[in-house]
Amino acid sequence: MSLPLPSLDHEPADDLAALCKAAGDPLRLQVLRALANDSFGVLELAQIFAIGQSGMSHHLKVLAQAGLLATRREGNAVFYRRALPGGALHAALLEELDRLPVPDNLQARIRAVHGQRAEASREFFARMASNFQAQQDLIASLAQYRDSLLSLLDALPLTRQATALEVGPGDGAFLPELARRFAQVSALDNSPAMLELARQRCEREGLGNVQLQLADALQQPHSPVDCVVLNMVLHHFAAPAEAMRQLSPLINSGGHLLITELCSHNQAWAREACGDLWLGFEQDDLARWAEAAGLRVGESLYLGLKNGFQIQVRHFAKP
Repeated sequence: MSLPLPSLDHEPADDLAALCKAAGDPLRLQVLRALANDSFGVLELAQIFAIGQSGMSHHLKVLAQAGLLATRREGNAVFYRRALPGGALHAALLEELDRLPVPDNLQARIRAVHGQRAEASREFFARMASNFQAQQDLIASLAQYRDSLLSLLDALPLTRQATALEVGPGDGAFLPELARRFAQVSALDNSPAMLELARQRCEREGLGNVQLQLADALQQPHSPVDCVVLNMVLHHFAAPAEAMRQLSPLINSGGHLLITELCSHNQAWAREACGDLWLGFEQDDLARWAEAAGLRVGESLYLGLKNGFQIQVRHFAKP
């Protein structure tokens, strides 16, 4: 009497086996560490780990097939990030991995890639300062989201002595609104050309309570304020999740973070035309990054534009 052949149907254990196999390689574990709070393209990861593109592509494919990585298409580029845990073993693996210190050489290579992204952004704004408003209007001008942003801002429980910080004020178009609502306003920008445009606006409108500073908000210390504002800025940061983590200490307890951003889109021309490093963000990503930075998700507004883009106006509070 012959025994029945074993079933070839997919079993849950197959997923566990694939996860264990994918995680059983030291380089792939290092890739997961590098993607803890970031996303990179295959060429960037090949640079970080000093291996060929084809070799890195193989490792990424194994990780993605095991459910450890998720992909996101940005125009013609594909970026990899950690997938959300799909089970107890997956969650335990990431938790254990995050307890390990990141080697100094790996941190240095990640910083180098971030530096290349940031330099590309600075060069764009240095070139395009004279045409800033026209470039902004290609996607979303302040006029299209100003009222929605002000409705969130005016609903905040702020005192007359409250202070504010705008990171990346551009030509300073939103500074008059902040100056009318806060006792003291700071504005930080790492582009001298853009900061000069903001200075000219402050001078024209007599904004005596606004202080402008040529600085990188993530690198140079700044006294905490009651409200931090980022208008169409986060998509220019080399590492958005890390940026939110570093901005959190700049917010006083009980303070607020207001972010106006594009929702995720596939208009790759925005990279060349507007200097965007990222093609918008998923709503859940901003919420997840904020919570990881110690902030609580507040009110959100979403605006559809005639050109097909969608804007998210988000409020996050610091307990």
